[in-house]
Amino acid sequence: MLMIAPGFITSSAPLLLSRSSFDHKNHQLILSGIIQVIMSPPPNTRQENTTKSRKRFCSVFGDCMTKPTIAASPPRHSNPRLQVEELQKEVKKERELKSVYKMRLERTQDYLKYCLQVAQDNGFLNHILNKKDNPQQSSSSSSSSSPSPSSVIIQASTNPQTPLVVEQNVDLSALIQQAKSNGWYIHPHEIELHKKIGQGSTADIYQATWRGLDVAVKCIFPDFFRLNDCGVNFFAQEVETLSRQRHRYVLQLIGACLDPPNHGWVVTEFLNMTLKDWLHGPGKRRKERLTALPPFEERLAKALEIAQGMQYLHEHKPMIIHRDLKPSNIFLDDAFHVRVADFGHARFLTDEEKAFTGETGTYVYMAPEVIRSEPYDEKCDVYSFGVILNELLTGEYPYIETGYGPSKCACFDDDQIALEVGEGKIRPALAKHEDKVEDLIELVQLSWDEDPEYRPSFATITRALKLIYNRLINFP
Repeated sequence: MLMIAPGFITSSAPLLLSRSSFDHKNHQLILSGIIQVIMSPPPNTRQENTTKSRKRFCSVFGDCMTKPTIAASPPRHSNPRLQVEELQKEVKKERELKSVYKMRLERTQDYLKYCLQVAQDNGFLNHILNKKDNPQQSSSSSSSSSPSPSSVIIQASTNPQTPLVVEQNVDLSALIQQAKSNGWYIHPHEIELHKKIGQGSTADIYQATWRGLDVAVKCIFPDFFRLNDCGVNFFAQEVETLSRQRHRYVLQLIGACLDPPNHGWVVTEFLNMTLKDWLHGPGKRRKERLTALPPFEERLAKALEIAQGMQYLHEHKPMIIHRDLKPSNIFLDDAFHVRVADFGHARFLTDEEKAFTGETGTYVYMAPEVIRSEPYDEKCDVYSFGVILNELLTGEYPYIETGYGPSKCACFDDDQIALEVGEGKIRPALAKHEDKVEDLIELVQLSWDEDPEYRPSFATITRALKLIYNRLINFP
């Protein structure tokens, strides 16, 4: 889950507070200058225009958000015509600046909506509202007072002997019956956990053994269920999504422990390599490549397999939208075939529904309409695939060529990339134009088109990649 960067909101506070006074004072300055031009007598001598233009008001996003200063008065000339021209330029600059402020304000509002959605998803919003609705509630007794979100976390982590009872809803009960009927219900005592191989915002991933088979176990944190009113539904949704999948290039569900909060476990086949590790090498992203770039034909084959897996998901009834497609969520088996994985953000989209709203996924691979919190559909996955396909072609991390590269703070990178992508200003650098990649570059550009309607379906992408792949294999 995306972490909230508090600096984003605090840095925008001076902007919001000074905006009205800024516009008022500058308009006064401009108006007074125009009056002076009209009322002043004609000059006796002409003076040479040597005044340099004012420096740009802001050069980067951080300056706009943290340094809102009042613009200097326009340069004075003895020639009234020149003075009017300078004042007109200033008015134009102020109008442009006003539009920039308006856009930043809209972005801040979208970000705040996202923060509220995160609070709701994690159960904090209800705690906040409950405390607001009961301001007179006594705080002398911890058992009778409404705890703050932070105190709830502390109590949940320090008092595991008195867990909050999670009521099984109808969906989970039906899922348990389905699991037992189909033979994939697993009791916790059947699983032997070994080393931890991964950690996310809601779960730890363990390598484990189940009936002699090496498996991966995603253990949802008990606090996720205790503090999140929708936690059981989210967990059931992910398990149900996986239980319906039967495709070579989609991660296979082995079973699940359906006893939250302490045993909300998802058991899948064990795969220890991701597409990210295969393409870039293990560890965090860096500019310098430490491992050799895999052959072009192998990279193209991976793109084709991902497209086939996603075509299966999108043509599923109901359609399954992944919403967080990225190299670290795509695994490779022992034969280096792909498995599309991690359905924690996946959702069903029925024929009656048009689109989701809300921000989810990873900024670098996130579609612009999702960043802008606009309605979106399955084409958001196509955008993510376009970024991945380009990454496979170039062998480089997305946006590594920009100033937001991996040498800087990751949260700052993501915020800057999200801002630029949401405004339609940047995309990752394309591969060098060569004969064998021209069609692939065109496919990349179609896949990450600003307008979702122009993005092809995965059925179209699969057919195109097959044709390109066969052509390159038969006529290298």
